[in-house]
Amino acid sequence: MDVFSFMCAALLCTVVVHGKPTLRKDRVLHDTELGRPALEENKSFQYDHEAFLGKEEARTFDQLTPDESKDRLGKIVDRIDNDADGYITTAELKAWIKRVQKRYVYENVAKVWTDYDLNKDHKISWDEYKQATYGYYLANPEEFEEATDQFSFKKMLPRDERRFKTADLDGDLAADREEFTSFLHPEEFEHMRDTVVLETLEDIDKNGDGHVDEDEYIADMFAHEDGGPEPDWIKTEREQFSDFRDLNKDGKMDQDEIRHWIMPQDYDHAQAEARHLVYESDQDKDQMLTKEEILENWNMFVGSQATNYGEDLTKNHDEL
Repeated sequence: MDVFSFMCAALLCTVVVHGKPTLRKDRVLHDTELGRPALEENKSFQYDHEAFLGKEEARTFDQLTPDESKDRLGKIVDRIDNDADGYITTAELKAWIKRVQKRYVYENVAKVWTDYDLNKDHKISWDEYKQATYGYYLANPEEFEEATDQFSFKKMLPRDERRFKTADLDGDLAADREEFTSFLHPEEFEHMRDTVVLETLEDIDKNGDGHVDEDEYIADMFAHEDGGPEPDWIKTEREQFSDFRDLNKDGKMDQDEIRHWIMPQDYDHAQAEARHLVYESDQDKDQMLTKEEILENWNMFVGSQATNYGEDLTKNHDEL
């Protein structure tokens, strides 16, 4: 979502960038594109491979021998079995698929982790993050007294602290990898969704009444600075606001309506794929999978040279 990317970039660089919006802004949180092809044939497992492994890693498996693929798959199964009870549930499989599809998020966190983990204790405390991000501001507050922009450090510091404390599930004011990932990418975590809604409201609500009216909704998408006519799509968006955003027809959006707007309840592709894999591989029909059941149906989960028909893939990637 653009607002989060913008804020993170602004904070990491300790500079606020102003840009005239010329394109339509999209605040809706879109799920990873994991849609099954409409005319997929049962004989093709490519979709399943990419859902289970991710596109890049699926290509890596396509270069392996069947034995190598099954060996790696067995190791992956051990990682999916979070409670180590020997069974893979639909919930565990769904969580794995979602994690794979969001791998870029974890890769991003890995790149910046050492910038914040100043004492190298494998956690990032609020004080460490605050010092790394706002250290100059805290040491020279007078330089920022005149800043009025919504992304000024004076406004962003308490907002970041609030978000950090929400991400800090155990309340020790020190974030482990998962907690810090939810802090930097709150849109990807269910327990952070209220924070995403609140921050969106704060970004758009210019008059501070706790709601988003039609003009504020449009202003967030389009800067009408030249006095000319509005683009045609603005008229469409005004109609969208009236017909689909303002659900109770009071002329403004509250937090529930904002949630409905930016977090549409779309079809859960990860859940559907997890159920599909369990259904196709569950030999004893107990609605769970053992490692043996998965390995028995291994070519549905991963590919190999035997299923790749000689495709020339030479790019190497790290193992999951």
